Amino acid sequence: MSKAPTVRLNDGRAMPALGFGVWQIPDPEAETSTALALEAGYRSIDTAQIYGNEAGVGRAIAASGVARADVFLTTKVWNTSQGRAATRRALDESLQKLGTDYLDLYLIHWPSPKRGLYVETWKALLELKAEGRIRSAGVSNFGPAELARIADETGVEPSVNQIELHPRFQQRETRAYHEAHGVVTEAWSPLGQGQLLRDPVVTAIAEKHGRSAAQVLLRWHLRHGFVVIPKSATPSRIRENFDVLGFDIDADDERALDALDSADGRIGPNPYTATF
Repeated sequence: MSKAPTVRLNDGRAMPALGFGVWQIPDPEAETSTALALEAGYRSIDTAQIYGNEAGVGRAIAASGVARADVFLTTKVWNTSQGRAATRRALDESLQKLGTDYLDLYLIHWPSPKRGLYVETWKALLELKAEGRIRSAGVSNFGPAELARIADETGVEPSVNQIELHPRFQQRETRAYHEAHGVVTEAWSPLGQGQLLRDPVVTAIAEKHGRSAAQVLLRWHLRHGFVVIPKSATPSRIRENFDVLGFDIDADDERALDALDSADGRIGPNPYTATF
């Protein structure tokens, strides 16, 4: 079985570049899907407090026969749990549901600037890391201004920033900050929530390589050095999305996909205008 390549985090730890996401998968189905993902070879699982499926993910890991030390497990603290005390309580609850005593990566899910708590929450994550309860600390949906603020106030850059990222929405400004400050870029909705699977540029490249459109998009992410966490509850697609390690797109393909970037390509919420 092929192993996913890894990226090196700024705290020295290694993280699989290809993981499995469980957004919008209900708890019982998340247990089944996570079990299938682990069987297919995934060793990185991404969930979140707000997803409501941490317990299912935990049950799947426990029953998989894969050693806990071999699974890179990520969850996220939700906006209503921001702040030092609330974040610490949220971690306790997540660990209990996941059936583990540590996380490989804990993320602030959104900056939620209206709450004014993301710096305090970041400091709480750094405390938890110092205590060994989380191995790496990161954020999600942060832009350059928020990233700079938490680094300025603590002297510590996040290891990871998980952002919406796909060929139609490439977040070049945020990625430039990442590259300058050693932050790993992790992509959510890497397939554009399915919208890119029918794009003629993508389908032509897929036909050229005898691969699926999803596989081409995942290779684009890996070629750029991003961490990518495709989500699916369909067994065949779970396996297909992991079967991307034996081929690559070429430079012409990469340029064609890079050219799909669009100013209005965002699909998910805008962190700067979201009200949650």
